[in-house]
Amino acid sequence: MQSPITSDKLAALEQRMAALGITEGELLEKFVRGSGAGGQKINKTSNCVFLKHLPTGVCIKCQMDRSREMNRFLARRELCDQLDAIREGRAVAKTQAIEKMRRTNRPRSRNSKNRSVADKRNLSRKKSLRKSPSGD
Repeated sequence: MQSPITSDKLAALEQRMAALGITEGELLEKFVRGSGAGGQKINKTSNCVFLKHLPTGVCIKCQMDRSREMNRFLARRELCDQLDAIREGRAVAKTQAIEKMRRTNRPRSRNSKNRSVADKRNLSRKKSLRKSPSGD
């Protein structure tokens, strides 16, 4: 079976890694079992790639594809993207966007729910005062 990663893509990735100053010796690579849907294939094979850049401590976990080689390529590409973002200062914006999504999706606090219910009751009282005095 032929690899879906062309030699041009591999060469471009190697050039990008060299430009960022990343060498294979600085990378800690582990193959771990993935998680999520996939059934027997996911449960029995270790095709999820854990990649750590030792000088910076940046960790990447990649399980986008079923093939280990493709995941290795994608993890290295993601590592380059992340280190590039850190150097340009975009990483802060990305983490802020993630935190904003986390805040908007988290469950509301009890006090917030109580305030909302109280506001609804006040609105209901106001509306009941608008009724005609005849009681119709």
